[in-house]
Order: sequence, then structure tokens, then C-alpha cells
Amino acid sequence: MSKPHKQIHLAAHFPGVNNTTVWSDPAAGSHIDFSSFAHFARTAERAKFDFLFLAEGLRLREQGGQIYDLDVVGRPDTFTILAALAAVTDRLGLTGTINSTFNEPYEVARQFASLDHLSAGRSAWNVVTSWDAFTGENFRRGGFLPQHERYSRAKEFLATAHELFDSWQGDEIVADRVTGTFLRDAEAGAFVHQGQHFDIHGRFDVPRSPQGRPVIFQAGDSEEGREFAASGADAIFSRYATLAEGQSFYQDVKGRLAKYGRRRDQLLILPAATFVLGDTDAEAEELAREVRRQQVSGATALKHLEFVWNRDLSGYDPDGPLPDIDPDTGEDHIARGRAQVRMYRDPLATAREWRELAAANGWSIRDLVINTGNRQTFVGAPETVARTIDEFVQADACDGFILVPHLTPGGLDPFADKVVPLLQEKGVFRTDYEGTTLRDHLGLAHPDHAGEERVAS
Repeated sequence: MSKPHKQIHLAAHFPGVNNTTVWSDPAAGSHIDFSSFAHFARTAERAKFDFLFLAEGLRLREQGGQIYDLDVVGRPDTFTILAALAAVTDRLGLTGTINSTFNEPYEVARQFASLDHLSAGRSAWNVVTSWDAFTGENFRRGGFLPQHERYSRAKEFLATAHELFDSWQGDEIVADRVTGTFLRDAEAGAFVHQGQHFDIHGRFDVPRSPQGRPVIFQAGDSEEGREFAASGADAIFSRYATLAEGQSFYQDVKGRLAKYGRRRDQLLILPAATFVLGDTDAEAEELAREVRRQQVSGATALKHLEFVWNRDLSGYDPDGPLPDIDPDTGEDHIARGRAQVRMYRDPLATAREWRELAAANGWSIRDLVINTGNRQTFVGAPETVARTIDEFVQADACDGFILVPHLTPGGLDPFADKVVPLLQEKGVFRTDYEGTTLRDHLGLAHPDHAGEERVAS
């Protein structure tokens, strides 16, 4: 008997200005005007995507103490955007990244419960931690937590938020106009939590929302991050772009669920994916090379090299050879606060490797960055991209993809118009929404009161 075809999950990431987007392209629009968010969300909903995803930036990233204007220039407040998008969409899930290191459970639970009410059950929370004191400087608490402590705080943060969501069972409001009785239970919303990180008690003031709890996402790839996702998340993001790497990650994370009493279908694995489409595969390849050169200007290439060299390289020619001086291995990094700093644990070894690559291929600094940096995940004609996406999902390399277009807000439109219909023809992607909540779209159970689950209809 043949294995049944898995249904593909698709989502869209509005990235803001970063190393994926090409803000200088004439077709690019604003990354802060609401019209851009609305266009992007409506396209995703028209294509029957599961959800829209917003990342979070709690501090403008800097290079040499100055704002790095070639990369993220900040994002509007997540909850403000998602609440506004709830009014211009009907079915699309609304997912936001909110930090567990610099927020409090009551505040975040209240915001997500409110969003779930405003959207009729479409909210989702990507739970993240913060790893550096650089970001912490923007907050009263300052400083940062070691890795094991930030995941400890995150787990208790999430558990505390669940206690707040569950402090309302859902049947307390009777609103009987004849008797004048509004609440059946005067103790509704009462909570007490005492733990290592939080000691709070009081009344949660938002009644139980349509989903009971927001869908929970997690993005960590470390051992602690994978374990955190297996213990309580509904979905985990993945950064693996090849089939083999995706299958390895998939088996590892899914294999952790049983010890928490969870089934493999209770955690979805969704990698981020970029794409370039053309009428033919050859045309798409040519367009992809052009996009990559737009993404990596000469100035961007020098900034990227500084992640490894930890020196001001502004005096170097990006179209010339790599620096002959070695990286500065001091701890006071020129690009502190950037995730790329953690990627290069041994900068001297990386510099040697890059010099060898550049010498062997005749690459300039810019050529090196273009050829060693992130590539587009899917490049080809719509038929090629649809086939490849389906192959990844059916081969258990993932459960679907979160698409990140390089143009905002219109970059998602070609995928919606040309690739989605092909997936629908294959019978592996919905032609219409079958439910009203994000849990319905993702095939996840709805938690009843006290955390009990009922399967989504």
C-alpha cells in the first residue's frame, strides 16, 4: 500500500529590510507603511496560506557603533501590525515573534489573547530568547542570561502564559439579560504562579479566546532549542535548505516528542525558503544571479567580511582581493549583536578557508560573499519549484515552508499566481480554507480548559 500524500503547509514571512530583501529595486515598496503589510497579507490569504509571520527587532543592529543601514532598519511594533491585519483578512493566521527574555508573562499573554479574540482565533506566538547584552542595553533589566538560563526562563515563561490562558475555562460568561447575571463564576481568571523566574498572582482579565491558546512556534536550533520545541511548541522553524539536512533535522526533532507524551503530528517543521521564478529554469537561474548581486552590494560585501575579520574594512576595494591581514580575535566585536558573529566560531580558520576559495576561483571580496552566502532555496520555472517543494515534504525533510520573497510587498504575488495552482492540481495543497482558526489550518488540536485537547474538526 502506497504512503498517502502529505498536505503541504505554506506561510509567508514579511522580512523588513534585511539581507534577503532588495530594497533598492524599483519594484520594492515601503517596509513600514501599512499598505505594504496589507498587500502582503491579502496575497497570502488569496493563496490560502496558513499564516503570515513577522520577526522582531528589539535593537537596530550596528557595525562599528553605527547603524548598519544596509540591513535591518527596524520594524514597527508586532502586535500593532497584526491587530491591524486582523481587520483586513478573514482566515490568514497572524504570527508574531515576541521575546521571552525582556517581557513579562502577564503582558504577553494578555496581548496574544486579545489578538486571538480580534482575529477570531488566528493568533500565533513565536517564542524566542535573547542571547546578548547588546540588546539588553535597551531594557531596564540590561545584561543578558546565559544560554541554559534563558531557555529555563523561556520554558517557565511559556508555562506561566498557559496558566493565564487557562485561568478562564470558557463557560464563565452567561450574559443573561433576564436575570442580570453576567458571570457564572466570580473566581474567573484567578491565577497563582510561584517559580524560579516568576512569582505572580492575581486575575487574568481577558476571557478564554477562540483557540484557547495561541499556536506556539519556536526557532532555536541548539540542543536546548530543539528540546524546548519538542516539549511544548506546535511548530519549529528550520534553517536547513538541503534534502539530507532537512531529513536529519526532521527525524531528530520528531524523535524527541514521545518522551513528552506527544505524537509526531503534534509538531510541524517549517523551514524558511527564498525563491526566484522564471518562465524557464535557465531564465530563473539568470534572474537569481542578478538578485544575488543586488542583495550583496560592494558595501554589503565589506560589512559581511567584517563579521569575520572584526576590523574596519571600509578602505578595501570590494572588487579587489581579500585582506592579507588576519582577523582580530578580540572579544569586543565590531559587529556585536549580529547573529552572524556566532556563526564564525574560529575566524582565523574561516579566513584561511575563504582565502583559499578566492584564490582557487579568482574571486574578489564581493564574489566571495555572493558565492558563500545564502542562496535562493528554490530557483526555476513554476513547475520545477512546485515539484521540488512537494518532494521535500513527501520525503519528510519538512512539513512545509515559510516563504521569504526578496521584494516587498509584491514579491509573493508570482508564487501565489503561478506555483500555488500547480500544488493544488497535485492535490497536496488546499483549494480553500476548511476551518476558521489557525489551528484548523495547521491540523492542530484545540486545547480545552485545563489544557486538555480536542482534535481540530
